[in-house]
Order: sequence, then structure tokens, then C-alpha cells
Amino acid sequence: MTFLQVLWFILIAVLWTGYLALEGFGLGAGMLLRRIARNDRERGAIVRAIGPHWDGNEVWLLTAGGATFAAFPEWYATMFSGMYMALFLLLCVLIVRICAIEWRKKINSESWRNKWDWAQTISAWIAPVLLGVAFANLVQGMQIAVVDPKTPLTPVAVAQINLSSQVHNLIGGFWSLLTPFTILGGVVIAAVFLSHGALFLSIKLEGDLGIRAAKSASVLSLASTALTAVWALWAQFAYGGSQPLAWIPLVIAAICLIASTALTLTGKYMPAFFASFAGIAGAVAFIFTNMAPDVMRSSIDPAYSLTIWDASSSHSTLIIMTVVTVTLVPVVLGYTIWSYWVFRAKISADEIHPAGLIWDKIRQSENFLTSN
Repeated sequence: MTFLQVLWFILIAVLWTGYLALEGFGLGAGMLLRRIARNDRERGAIVRAIGPHWDGNEVWLLTAGGATFAAFPEWYATMFSGMYMALFLLLCVLIVRICAIEWRKKINSESWRNKWDWAQTISAWIAPVLLGVAFANLVQGMQIAVVDPKTPLTPVAVAQINLSSQVHNLIGGFWSLLTPFTILGGVVIAAVFLSHGALFLSIKLEGDLGIRAAKSASVLSLASTALTAVWALWAQFAYGGSQPLAWIPLVIAAICLIASTALTLTGKYMPAFFASFAGIAGAVAFIFTNMAPDVMRSSIDPAYSLTIWDASSSHSTLIIMTVVTVTLVPVVLGYTIWSYWVFRAKISADEIHPAGLIWDKIRQSENFLTSN
């Protein structure tokens, strides 16, 4: 295992940290859209709070997927083929959520906005559960075997796994991804995103809406920290025995999440939000440390596990990727920081006014580019 292979394993963890910590509060806000908002105007304030940021946050997801494809092609192939239905559903709900954010304001109709708000709420609940189940499967291990491409559902003998003609396949099917441990993982990610989103809204919104978000954050922070503790300890004791170093990020994540809860309960929402951010980062580090040196762990036989060095691209490919990353990542970070600074002002529901086309006045079959 070379330095660049380890470096890119760490970088992919960093990219997932960026996505989960940044888009986590966006999804959490969507999950709370109908919980803390009491009318159309208040829901509009919540959507406006996350509206300028969702596209920049999604860059981290796209980059994580692209980096996995380029740096660890066999990891990408095994994961995306084995989890095809789950990842396809995740893609669908993310598309629906984005449409709900962007199309909500296109038509000046409360009924139109209400429908898209429901679409955003439902999709925002499904996405973190799917992400949690996926990450829990990486920790638990999946029914992965080394197979001959000519008979992809039949595992070959463990003694023959080094033959170059063989590939890793998930042979358990979609339902094998659902176990008590992985389902709890989905619940944990949903709970963490809920509290993360509530903290973001408590520092972003003014008036009664912000107060309601703060009250929700206090309850949700306690629940998410408790659930995370149960899942993380289960993960470490049941599946992390071969990787004692995973205790380090686990302890860091625990300290940060407990600190976030304590700060939330004392009304210090801004530092609580950043502590929650650090807690998510620690949790991602725990998951990747727990997995190492595998990128996909087999629950059938450890010999079938896909390791970092088996899944890696060539050395020259990793060198080119490293040069590109060193050049472009500072640009992405700079843009992200700049966008949050520009849109740092608080939002009040009183500032929200209906906008968009008036449905009854839209002339059917007319070309908007003409003056007729």
C-alpha cells in the first residue's frame, strides 16, 4: 500500500465529510420544513435560508463520487453495481429535492408551493436514511464474494482470489443491505441531520421561527447524540475489533457531539453548530478508519474483502489526480467560504413575499420568446 493510495482514501473521506456536514444542515432544514414553519411565508423563509447553498454543497457529493471512480475504480464498480437500486433511489430523491427548492417560486400559487414543500420534506427524509444505511453497510460488511465474470453469482474458491480474471460482486441482493445495524445507521444519520439543520436555522432565522428552531435543536441534539452513541459503540465492538485506531476519531466525535448538545442547551447556537460540524467530521473519520485497510468489507469471508491496494488506480493516475486536487480544491474551498459570507445575513419570515408567474394568466401554447 503506497502513500498516494492512503492519501486518496483519506481525501475521499474528507470529501464525504464536506458533503455530509454542509448538505446535512440543508437536508435537516428540509426535514423540519413542515415541523417548525406554520404557514407558507415561514416555509419560504426556510427555503430561502438553504437556497443559495445547496448547489455548492452538492459539489462535494459529485466530487466524492468522481474521485472514487478515478482513484479506486474497482471500489466504484463494486459499490455502484451492488447498491444500484439504493443509489438510484438516492439520486431520484435528491433530484426531487432540488426541483422543490428551485421550482417552488416559479408559480405564484400557494397550492403550487405547498406541493413542492411536501416534495422537499419527503425527499429530505429519505436521503439521509439511505446515506446512513449505505455507510453502515461499509462498516458492517456486505455479502461480497470474488467471482468469475462468466458466472457472476457463484463465488470462487478463496485460494483462487488472486486470479486477474475475477471480480468482486455483491451477491446478496438489495435486501441483504437491510439489517438492524444498517437500519439504525439510517435512523442515526437522519437524527444527526435533523439536529444539525435545526442549529443552522436557529442562527439563520429571526423572530418566532428562529425561536422554534432553537427549541427543536435542544430536543433533537439530545436524541441524535444518544442514538449516535449507541450505533457507534455497536459498530466498534461488533465490527471494529481489527482496527483499534478507530477509537481515536470515535472519542473525538463523541466529545464534539456532547459539546454541541451542551452548548445548544445553554443557548449558544453558533458554537453548537460548529461543534456539530466537527462531530460529523469525526464520525466520518471513524467510519473510514473502521473500514481500513478495506474499502468494502466482505461478511462472507475476509479474504473476499476489497482492499485499498486492490481497488486502487495506477500510480501515475494518482499522481495526476493529486496535482489537479492541489490546484483546484483551494478554489472550491474559497468559493464555499465566500458564498457563505455573502449570504450570512439573517432571514425573517416578514421579508418573504409571493413571487412567480400567475398560473391563470399563463397563455397556453404561447411562445414566451415572441411578443404576441
